[in-house]
Amino acid sequence: MNQAATSKRKKMGVLLFLTVFQCAINSVNTYGVSNPNVVLLIADDLGIGDLGCYGNRTLRTPNIDRLAKEGVTLTQHIAASPLCTPSRAAFLTGRYPIRSGMAAFSRVGVFLFSASSGGLPSEEITFSKLLKQRGYATALIGKWHLGMNCESNNDFCHHPLSHGFDYFYGLTVTNLRDCKPGHGSVFLKGVQRYLVILIQILGVTVVSVAVVHYIGFFKVPFQALGLCLLIISISLAVLIFFFYNFRHLNCFLMRDHQIIQQPLSYENLTQRLTTEAVRFIERNHNAPFLLVLSYLHVHTALYASKMFRGKSRHGLYGDAVEEMDWSVGGKSTNWEGGIRVPGLLRWPGVIQAGTYIDDPTSNMDIFPTIVKLAGAQLPYDRIIDGHDLMPLLQGKVIRSKHEFLFHYCNAYLNAVRWHPGNSESVWKVFFFTPNFTPEDSSGCYDSHVCFCYGGFVTHHDPPLLFDLSRDPEEKVPLTPETESRFYEILSVMQLAVDNHTRSLQAVSDQLSWNNLVWKPWLQLCCSSFSQFCYCDYDSENSLPEVYSG
Repeated sequence: MNQAATSKRKKMGVLLFLTVFQCAINSVNTYGVSNPNVVLLIADDLGIGDLGCYGNRTLRTPNIDRLAKEGVTLTQHIAASPLCTPSRAAFLTGRYPIRSGMAAFSRVGVFLFSASSGGLPSEEITFSKLLKQRGYATALIGKWHLGMNCESNNDFCHHPLSHGFDYFYGLTVTNLRDCKPGHGSVFLKGVQRYLVILIQILGVTVVSVAVVHYIGFFKVPFQALGLCLLIISISLAVLIFFFYNFRHLNCFLMRDHQIIQQPLSYENLTQRLTTEAVRFIERNHNAPFLLVLSYLHVHTALYASKMFRGKSRHGLYGDAVEEMDWSVGGKSTNWEGGIRVPGLLRWPGVIQAGTYIDDPTSNMDIFPTIVKLAGAQLPYDRIIDGHDLMPLLQGKVIRSKHEFLFHYCNAYLNAVRWHPGNSESVWKVFFFTPNFTPEDSSGCYDSHVCFCYGGFVTHHDPPLLFDLSRDPEEKVPLTPETESRFYEILSVMQLAVDNHTRSLQAVSDQLSWNNLVWKPWLQLCCSSFSQFCYCDYDSENSLPEVYSG
């Protein structure tokens, strides 16, 4: 960041909060004890083992490591979901995604298309809405992934500007492999398999109809058959055209409601996001502001600018992590590796440096923490699952309010964590676990992500039980023979599940197939389909810089 911006921030008291969940790194930068400035830095898929301050000795993350040294390290910080869309919904609302309809009952747990109709419901209250009501300038820069339109391609019902942000510069969907040529596809295997099956069925059907027609069992009107084949052929052609042009239709950069680059260019993208963030801070340094800087790093497709490419010891992934660390200075399951993530907090004079907190915390805690710091009121008409972190951070209490945390695989309750108030143990039960593919692997590589129901999972009766305080890698499930309180522990956790389940209310499923599917009338295109929706106003800098934030 430039010298002017640095000198302005010297006047501020600083609370810096950095947490990394399946889709997140966050930081809070305060203007003072009241009406703090808030900066949230979000990164995709950055794991707890990727940072030097959490033990990595080969990736260089000096800026993030410095935050850890000068602040508080959360060692049991948990994401509300291992997937991007539901995790971000929980982060913004302080609520389990199941409460807002942002947890899927189908296989697909995230939005894949810009022209889907699902998204974060308008009745949900985000911290950006509450801070905006308090007079904050608010901005989201980077990835959104919580929907865009409902019924037309310009209603923007799910857009960031409809959820409390004054200014938006970024992507409304996500950084899929399909967005970067040469990095593969998240659709290819599934589409290929079903396409082959469909073609085989059609082939057998056509041959069978021809045979029965030829031998005289019954006469088939060939005009009707031809019409059916024509419709099927056109449908297949549209499908092939869509996936061939996926990058142009879904991977684009927006400023507020306007597309400024289609398809997205990865060239210097992190620098562009960082520059936008610095400019927003400079424009609003004299008034309270909320900035969410949501990196595309280190989600696939992986990318790094020329300045960082080939410099790390871990290939392109390492390059991406180190580039993200530069900007800060300036796995899809509920196993601990998928949801336990780094959390760092820095606030000189308020939070003691070099402190470690080993109690469970959640990315849902961000909502009540910054809402209270901004002097706003928490909603009284709904359950907020997060808890204010400040009493724990300031040492006013020594135990987290999260006695239980519930871990969902999409909309299905997968696991529960229990930290009894009178014990150092952290119990965790799994009601089912994913079936990894290939079988001897540690993930669902054949399908890109693990699915959450039916033949894709194995149910356990009794559930698998672990004590994370003794077995943090969840290697050896406990049994009645190895844990004398086995059934007592399961009974307590089942009671917590029953109470939690009773607190849930029926809501619209935002990730239903109807809401997930691509709808042509919702498609945005900055030029015309004949020009393959191409434009690049961001690189050309030909659009006037009009800011509402």
